[in-house]
Amino acid sequence: MLRRRLRLSAAAATGLLLAAASAVSGPSAAVAAPAAEDPAVDVSIDSFSPAAPAPGQAVTITGRVTNTSTTTFANPQAGACINRERLTTRAQLSTIDIEADEALDNRNDCVGLTTSESTTFQLLGPPLAPKASVPFKLVVPWNEWKIGKNTGVYTVGVRFRGDVTERDRTTGGLSLTLMPVIDAGKARKVSTALVLPLRHRPTLLKDAVFANDSLAESMAPTGQLGRLLQLGRQRKVTWLVDPAMLEEARLIQTGKYQVQDPDGRTKPGTGQKVVSTWLREFELSHQPGKNQLVMLPWGDPDVAGLFAAGDPLKGLVANSRSFTEQYVVGGPHPNFTPGLWLENGAANSANLARASTGYAGDWDLDVTLVNSSAWSPADRPNLLASPRFNVATPQDPVKSVETIVSDDSLIAAGPDPATADRPVQIQQRFAAETALTAAGRSRATVVVVPPRGWDDEGTKTAALVQSMALPWITPVDLQQVKTLRALPAKPITQKPAAALPDGQLDQLKNLSQATATYRSLLADPNPADQDLKKSLLRLSSSSWAGFPDEAQRYGTYEQAAMANQLAKVHLVNSAVDSGRRKEIKVNLSGSKGTFPLTVENELPYSVRVRIEVTSANRTDLRIARLETRLLAARQKATFQINASAEQNGLIKANAQVVSAEGLPIGKSQELLIEAAQYGSVGWVLVGAACALLFGTSAVRIYRRVRSERRNPSTPEAGADPLHPAPLEPRDLAASDSADPVQAGAGAETEAGVEPNPLEPVEPLRVTPDRGAGVPENGHTEPGESLKEGVGTKDG
Repeated sequence: MLRRRLRLSAAAATGLLLAAASAVSGPSAAVAAPAAEDPAVDVSIDSFSPAAPAPGQAVTITGRVTNTSTTTFANPQAGACINRERLTTRAQLSTIDIEADEALDNRNDCVGLTTSESTTFQLLGPPLAPKASVPFKLVVPWNEWKIGKNTGVYTVGVRFRGDVTERDRTTGGLSLTLMPVIDAGKARKVSTALVLPLRHRPTLLKDAVFANDSLAESMAPTGQLGRLLQLGRQRKVTWLVDPAMLEEARLIQTGKYQVQDPDGRTKPGTGQKVVSTWLREFELSHQPGKNQLVMLPWGDPDVAGLFAAGDPLKGLVANSRSFTEQYVVGGPHPNFTPGLWLENGAANSANLARASTGYAGDWDLDVTLVNSSAWSPADRPNLLASPRFNVATPQDPVKSVETIVSDDSLIAAGPDPATADRPVQIQQRFAAETALTAAGRSRATVVVVPPRGWDDEGTKTAALVQSMALPWITPVDLQQVKTLRALPAKPITQKPAAALPDGQLDQLKNLSQATATYRSLLADPNPADQDLKKSLLRLSSSSWAGFPDEAQRYGTYEQAAMANQLAKVHLVNSAVDSGRRKEIKVNLSGSKGTFPLTVENELPYSVRVRIEVTSANRTDLRIARLETRLLAARQKATFQINASAEQNGLIKANAQVVSAEGLPIGKSQELLIEAAQYGSVGWVLVGAACALLFGTSAVRIYRRVRSERRNPSTPEAGADPLHPAPLEPRDLAASDSADPVQAGAGAETEAGVEPNPLEPVEPLRVTPDRGAGVPENGHTEPGESLKEGVGTKDG
């Protein structure tokens, strides 16, 4: 839609000011029209037929006029106009002055037709009030243009005029487009390869759970992918397809899929029937003899962003190309052409060389596409000679890469920037560019590739496909373009620019690191390797452009899913407080000690792990390095930790499960290690006490043995010296009465007889008035010694 602001004449401005003033002074006036606002309308051309009239053909123009000002236009009228300067070269088309900086009333670049034919202008009925909209239809006979029959391109349009006051009629709006004129009988054929991308942002979260049903909605007959597929049945095109999209569609086709909302709730998907129909029609559209199928790198990753990020992300480009070459579309494999599509910020010689090599496939058989705007105008190759070039890559061992260059000027903006993205403007620009090409000296071949994000609704692409019916157009595919001779082309030196939304590259780096950790954990990473790489490629897809919120959600989901997988390999800790695992307490009873730690693997895969323990507050803790162990799926393993500390006290440490490559798995576990070892003085005291204990026992045993040898006792006949018979009660009583100590007799025990150490012995009491060692009864026997009065002779 075009909106050109009107520069009013002095008389019209004065009239508006007077009208506004009277309106304000009137008692019934509520709101005054802004005096400083220029009255203007939007003039939109919706159709132009035929796109390239032959001499003698009438032209029909339809559209709509919308009053975007606060002024009412009396006697509104729409009329055709033309700039009769004939453009004869494509270079002239690129220099059209699309926005003259002067008042519409003073412009003469699109003059009205001076004719009595009522069909060249149209009265639009009653006064055009603010916000009102009215359609128009103009039929312009050929002779009203007043132009010759020679091939060329003219700028034509529709001008709106109306009365803002009773005495002032002015131009309130203007819309322009291109009108090629060509003698189809004299035009040469232009071989045209129209390449249509079939892409969609990733929606698969895990297994058969999708973020939304947008892929199925797009594949419906009224969706973007549905309309594009229908267009491919009308004309010969080349499909440019992301295999990741097809893979998701096949999963939806099974009908066993769920759709998850942002809150985590899931519900059954409803797109099975729509997707099944689309896939069936797609398979038919690229059968032999029909549309060529070129498969993009898996996921259509942002090549420039991945290369700029360096290792390990840049390796994803080679992975994506390898996945595509292994992809099975249906029927004999391979029944497609692997391809690479670099445009705008992603296209330069460095990226071209790196993305075309480094994977297992034969890249000489691939198709590489680059748009012409990647070069500066001075370095741009001559596309009229050929669209196939060997683009120089001087900084790479591969000095050139065979490339097909699409011509961006074929679908460039028309002469009206406000309506440049309208389908009719795309149609007329394509017709004008190819008409001048057909008027050249030799037959030409051109390639058209609409850029990513160019047509979300599919309406501009529909106009482009319809233009393929122009009489001088011969539809071809890229396979036919590759038969042309490749010409040399200068390097592409523009600075690359990533296409990923802000913050997504950081998410991609974090997910890549977590994925690498998970792969290093698995004993056999091959079964999960493809899924891990594909999750990274989905997050790096250039299809996220225009959907930053969905990209953020997808990245957050993938990071959480990977963290959950890593958390399934962890230390076992039974100490839990309020749902949170507490620290594990360990005691070391000496300078060295051993304590167990158990690792549990809840994954369905075998893993290789070990444990690393590090001190958080001490430098004297020493931990012997543990060997890596293989832990089977859903099993546990206990590691014996050999630790030592030089000092007593509490040691805070962290136990971390690591992979075979030493990468940490999940969060670390806090340990509290109590070191309670003895010092050197303590060990001396303990040793002396042990020596005294064992020495005293040895002396007593020696004396007992010596005494028994001196006074051997003859056992009774038949008696077992090791198992004597129990004593009778009367013998025990007699023994008690004969005890000299208990009887108070003070008689000396038999020499050489050891007292029973289990019998109680009355201690010797000493009175103050007696000499040391004198018994309390005052009597001593001759030869009695105080030193031997109590106990044994051994003391």
